[in-house]
Amino acid sequence: MAEGHGGDQFAVLSACATQTTRIKLGTDITSVFVRTVPTLAMAAMTVDQLSGGRFMLGVGSSHKVQVGPEHGVTYTKPLTRVRETVDAVRQLVATGNLNYQGETFQIEQFELWFEPHRRHIPIYIAAVFPKMTALCGEMADGIILTRSTLETAAKARVHIAEGAARSGRQLQDIEVTTLLPTAVADTLAEARDQIRPGLALYAGFFPRYNQLVADHGFGGEAEAIASAWRSGDQRAAIAAVSDDMIDATSIAGPPEYCREKLEAYRQSGIDLPIISPFARGPNAKAVFENAIRACAPQ
Repeated sequence: MAEGHGGDQFAVLSACATQTTRIKLGTDITSVFVRTVPTLAMAAMTVDQLSGGRFMLGVGSSHKVQVGPEHGVTYTKPLTRVRETVDAVRQLVATGNLNYQGETFQIEQFELWFEPHRRHIPIYIAAVFPKMTALCGEMADGIILTRSTLETAAKARVHIAEGAARSGRQLQDIEVTTLLPTAVADTLAEARDQIRPGLALYAGFFPRYNQLVADHGFGGEAEAIASAWRSGDQRAAIAAVSDDMIDATSIAGPPEYCREKLEAYRQSGIDLPIISPFARGPNAKAVFENAIRACAPQ
């Protein structure tokens, strides 16, 4: 469950927890800047308790273009903030008490007044570039990549291994996951057209994702999308998204094609590909259910 502008993710996940018995629930992601550590930890422990231990906490630094303008919070030292947040959340969940003097926040004393369901909740860190990827290897239970290609896992595992070695961990201790924009349609062309606006938004509005797309080998498209977005021409930005970009970073096509692509991601080193269909309005439920059923193994 993401949270950008779609409602409180922990409230939605709590509702899901009461209506399900087996499915895992998680945040993908929650920003380390917009909640205090105790608030974040209590939210995670609450969903974990309501779900009977089916929750994983996915955290990330979010983006400067969001945290400052949209939340009124100073965005500084994102790598340190993620490191300290994960460390502090783990301490509070494990011991019920927190006294923390970090670079990005200081907490004099916080005490839990309830017993958590588990004293260790899995924490996954979202990463795009090498330093944050290495941090995942150093301290996270898993990494959350996004818009990956079939080459991403192998490259990421090199940096994950570097971080794991720093803390005496093994590469296999860290689960490699990736968020994959997903569109299921009767034809490849129709599915690509469903993906195109979202990819234009991400590569146009977020500098980090624009760089990610360029690093995937689509520098020309990334530059064209960013230029169009800056000028306010969203239609041109969407038009600049090539079919090759979509095919390289998304799951888009007829059901059989989608299943084959997901298996290719697994074979490339992605332990858990996470499909991410997008829909709004009264037909949203049908879109999501169709994607889930189409992408499930036959």
